[in-house]
Amino acid sequence: MKFIIKLLKDFPAYLFSGWGAIASILLFIACWDIGNQVYGNLVLPSPLQTFQTLFLMLQDPEVWSEIKTTIYRASIGFSISFLIGTTLGLLAGFFATASIMSRPIVTILVGMPPIAWIVLAMIWFGMNDQTVIFTVVVASFPIIFVGALQGTRTIEGDLKEMVDSFNLPFYQKFLNLYFPHIFSYVFPALISGLGMSWKIVVMAELLASNSGIGYSLSIARAQLDTPTALALVVIMIGTLMIIEYIILEPIKREVESWRD
Repeated sequence: MKFIIKLLKDFPAYLFSGWGAIASILLFIACWDIGNQVYGNLVLPSPLQTFQTLFLMLQDPEVWSEIKTTIYRASIGFSISFLIGTTLGLLAGFFATASIMSRPIVTILVGMPPIAWIVLAMIWFGMNDQTVIFTVVVASFPIIFVGALQGTRTIEGDLKEMVDSFNLPFYQKFLNLYFPHIFSYVFPALISGLGMSWKIVVMAELLASNSGIGYSLSIARAQLDTPTALALVVIMIGTLMIIEYIILEPIKREVESWRD
């Protein structure tokens, strides 16, 4: 409870520190507008036209339904990846044999293109939620697994000996040594896994679903509706940035405050 109260108290200061990121976004929009002037509206609609299309789209309940569908699929797939990847990664980190055995499996999962998993999932599960969620899990799991594995394997032996010398209970050892160190590896992996989940869920929906943002993107592509396609891209990027920078980043700063 104290952690949540402190997090909310420091949140305004965190927002104030984000002016550099806002400036980079504005610079990106300026470059986008220059691209529109060079290539025209058919190839690259202007930011104004795109945001006008986005504003109209967000007034349509069906668009919100598609967004919720995509967020649901990405959340389920990412949650499964997080639970399985973290658990198995920690086990592999504590037991050398498990680490050696898991290495070729992770190599296979990382090396296989997501599009291949989508095709296989379509054969196995058909055109439904299971195909999309399965692809997200397979694509995100290795990233989180490796983060948990590295976090566990890189704890220094001297620190372990020092903590053991004080005869602390396990929960204090976990809170003061294991968790902060492992978290510093797992959290970047979570961010990468989240980004991967979001990209994969849209790709899977585009190819193997009749609902979601990816499906809407495929309709816009078929109709050569570039403003709608870009508006959907803005929705995807905006949702990911809100989750990462508004929700996850403040938590990361609070948990890693011990580094300061």
